[in-house]
Amino acid sequence: MMLAALDLPGGPFTIRKAEPSDVGPILRLLADDQLRASTDSAAAEARGPYDRAFQAIDADPAQLLVAVVTTDREVVGTMQLTFIPGLARGGATRLQIEAVRVRADLRSNGLGGAMISWAVNEGRRRGARLVQLTSDGSRVAAHRFYQRLGFEASHLGFKLML
Repeated sequence: MMLAALDLPGGPFTIRKAEPSDVGPILRLLADDQLRASTDSAAAEARGPYDRAFQAIDADPAQLLVAVVTTDREVVGTMQLTFIPGLARGGATRLQIEAVRVRADLRSNGLGGAMISWAVNEGRRRGARLVQLTSDGSRVAAHRFYQRLGFEASHLGFKLML
């Protein structure tokens, strides 16, 4: 399902809902990341948990996994949107953006910014009143990118691995 068309250098690109056949290409984008390379694998024998995760994401109306594709249907970007209803902030729904990836050779051409801009607008369309995301503390360039787009480093995050 096409969600948006982007006319950018190196494009045009289409943002669409991810399909089961996109799992492998999305895994390659995730595994290409220096911080996640040791935990995310695009190897065929590792696909089971990823395919099950995709099915769960795809079945949940609060989740939207997107693929950004070229005219040749090549997946060159991805991100996951999660809509979180809450009682805080006057019962506001939050949009959580996660796992934003753009293929290395297409970075710095406006694609990442266009993806985030589309996500923010999609959040507004769905009634979200706050957009939030996390970024690893070592990703200084990503922090500058998000700040250029108007995001503020407002909280300190914590994790507990299970």
